[in-house]
Amino acid sequence: MQGVSEAVLQSIENVKKLQEITRTSMGPNGMNKMIVNHLEKLFVTNDAATIVKELDVIHPAAKMVVLASQTQESELGDGTNLVIVLAGELLHNAEALITKGLHPSEIVAGYIKAGQKAQEILDELVVHTVQNLTDVDEVARCLRPAIASKQYGYEDLLAPLLAKACIQILPKNPKNFNVDNVRVSKVLGGGIFDTTLVKGLVVPRDTEGTIKHVTNAKIAVFAGGIDLAKPETKDNVLITTPEELMNYSKSEEKAIEDVIRKISESGAKVIVSGAVIGEMALHFIERYKMMALKVLSKFELRRLCQAVRATPLVRLGSPLPEELGHADIVTVDELGSNKLTIFRQESDESGISTLVVRGSTQNLLDDIERALDDGVNVFKGITKDARFVPGAGATEIELARRLSAFADATPGLIQFAIKKYGEAFEVVPRTLAESSGLKTNEVLTGLYAAHGKGQVNDGIDIEDGTVKNAKDMGVLDLLVTKASAIRLATDAAVTVLRVDQIIMSKPAGGPKPPQQGPTDTDD
Repeated sequence: MQGVSEAVLQSIENVKKLQEITRTSMGPNGMNKMIVNHLEKLFVTNDAATIVKELDVIHPAAKMVVLASQTQESELGDGTNLVIVLAGELLHNAEALITKGLHPSEIVAGYIKAGQKAQEILDELVVHTVQNLTDVDEVARCLRPAIASKQYGYEDLLAPLLAKACIQILPKNPKNFNVDNVRVSKVLGGGIFDTTLVKGLVVPRDTEGTIKHVTNAKIAVFAGGIDLAKPETKDNVLITTPEELMNYSKSEEKAIEDVIRKISESGAKVIVSGAVIGEMALHFIERYKMMALKVLSKFELRRLCQAVRATPLVRLGSPLPEELGHADIVTVDELGSNKLTIFRQESDESGISTLVVRGSTQNLLDDIERALDDGVNVFKGITKDARFVPGAGATEIELARRLSAFADATPGLIQFAIKKYGEAFEVVPRTLAESSGLKTNEVLTGLYAAHGKGQVNDGIDIEDGTVKNAKDMGVLDLLVTKASAIRLATDAAVTVLRVDQIIMSKPAGGPKPPQQGPTDTDD
């Protein structure tokens, strides 16, 4: 396909279809999507990052927008929907200019200039800066909008819990904060209001032996199994007398008992294995009054080592004092029909926080996990840049208003492109109003009227449809997230507009050539 009418308009059409899918999921009242992926796994979510990840997007232009949203997800963890919706709206507005006769290069020039101006305006709209990163109330206030956009109604419960979880593990240099250290353990049963916070790590499985509770525990972690090594070669042992048979198994018992005794003498009260624990080994672990736990995921094992500050050992034997980990309490707790092993740190040195989330279905638990993940990423963003702009569509309407005035002052044809760039921001308040069942035109008119009077913080109150101060409502958006989303959406739209040919190579028809196998029997 080539030329403006075919290649560009075809690309815009495909991006618009992608935008329509994710646009209705925006905001607290955003609709859920039911996706069945290629493995026939069911997802019910309004999280744009999950939607585009599970969709099989083939058209190259739409794929470009998906890549931009994935970049936003990997860098900032939030604002993926804004990237797709804004890119789609920018291209939709460009389509109107192209059909009027404007050349794509003039639109691109206007969009780039407007994008730079939008970044300047954003810096002027800051309404709040987090002063104290260790104040739970102040942090929770900033995390609330991120959680509300995914789980509206549960933000007052989840935001303070998440704020405590983040502050508990905040390193001395806040910029080194790691989002992976806030874990979410999902337990079916109960309700969301049964969600609790644990200072330490929760492993969702029971221990192997009868010992279920240890205090002030030293922990030995073995990456391999705790069992006697099997010989590499197969040999036959000739046993001629009953005594020889008895002594054969006794030597095996003695070898494993020596290993367990040495581990016990090192002071360890808990043994964690990354593979199997043999029956004979378990017998001696019980005899020496130690707790035994299997953790079969290597990632979970790594997190456990980080939480208790232990070194995973590949050799089976007595650990050195510096290789042992420590937890104040290791206990087995039962939630519903699920057994959880909790490594709790009462001291201030816990490297990991775990939120034990309860819920009625797996889909609900997954969706809450995504909401909490967005909240944690907002906290990480605060550690880098703690400035916030008003949410609820206030920032977008102000950008649209100021860019329209900027366009009027710009000479040449690019002023049409700048005007359309500004209009694209209207999609956010329009979508928020639509998904809340409000009259869109009335809401947009009310917003423009309020902002014209200088009330730049005014946004939509989705509960009663009126225009209110977003700062007073507590609806704030992180500046770096918003700025990054606008930049990536602009880049994606400009890239699509610059394409004037789409060339796709496809294999010629006819039967497929036979599969080439190994030519030599030794291969």
